[in-house]
Amino acid sequence: MQDVVSQVSNFIDLNWMNMTYLFLVGFVGGLVSGFIGSGGAFVLTPGMMSLGVPGLVAVASNMCHKFPKALVGSIKRAKYGQVDVKLGIILGISAEAGVLYGAHIQENIKKAFGDAGSNLYVSVAFVVILGIVGTFVLRDAWETYKSGTTDAEEKVTKLAKWVQSINIPGTMMYFKSINARVSVLFTIPLGFATGMLAATIAVGGFIGVPAMIYVLGAPSLMSSATELVIAFVMGLGGSFKYAMSGLVDIRLAMIILAGSLFGIQLGAIGTTYVKPFMIKMVMGVIMVTVLFSRALMVPVYMSQLGLIVELGDTAVKALKSTSFAIMIFALAMGAFIVLKAMWQGRQAERLSARKAVSHSKI
Repeated sequence: MQDVVSQVSNFIDLNWMNMTYLFLVGFVGGLVSGFIGSGGAFVLTPGMMSLGVPGLVAVASNMCHKFPKALVGSIKRAKYGQVDVKLGIILGISAEAGVLYGAHIQENIKKAFGDAGSNLYVSVAFVVILGIVGTFVLRDAWETYKSGTTDAEEKVTKLAKWVQSINIPGTMMYFKSINARVSVLFTIPLGFATGMLAATIAVGGFIGVPAMIYVLGAPSLMSSATELVIAFVMGLGGSFKYAMSGLVDIRLAMIILAGSLFGIQLGAIGTTYVKPFMIKMVMGVIMVTVLFSRALMVPVYMSQLGLIVELGDTAVKALKSTSFAIMIFALAMGAFIVLKAMWQGRQAERLSARKAVSHSKI
């Protein structure tokens, strides 16, 4: 009986405002997911937590909605020839092991320190990873833009060239996205780290996409699409693991899934109209914005755990309101950047087509 009460206390009450907000969060998360292939969970998990959903339940519910959405997105982008199925499955297998291990750590933290401890762990993980990866991706996108090579083939990093040059007999596999043979001994730790992070904050793409680009040498467009295959594999196993512990709120999962299924197809179509650096730019900008939203909540959770001086009700309310406002801003900005990039790309394509018709008549 106590276990049932504990599980019920994990779930928030839903009203029409909350449901509408969650649907919009799902839509933007899906839009970003289809566009950059990271699963959009760095929008969805904080979005749910801003409503008061416990961190672990937000992560678990996020993973539950992820695998059907990722399946839809990967099929959509496969039609454009952007998915490396073999690479996605190989990375997905080792990622599944990372998911199971990460889920075990998450559950132990919740048992030891309660929701406040779990929320603090998820939020600090977000801040650290968003800060590191977001800054790196933004810098890379800016340098690519300044170099004037945005229309040219993306350069393979020195690290990726080194990885591709290593020949370990019995472990080599050819991947079409890389157009080279790579040892699976390099893919195993990358996949495991991706799964570990996915189980921690439901965002494996923070490692998965950059790893494929900078470590393996895959193009950003194919990396973002292939990550959806990995997300499907991880989401399927992770959902089952968390559901067995009563941590999946199927209501949240279905609402954000409904919004995501609309957004992800629109985002996937958008990738055909934009330059590779824009995908990195969108990812970096949204990451850094969401970082501030989660960072403001860290003192609140630390206060609840008694790690710092207890904050007054006014201070807690102000931090929560500001964090929520920044989250809303991040959602709106993410949707605006993606839709604007799609519009500009579409207009450029139409202009090019008109010029081609004019020249053919001459």
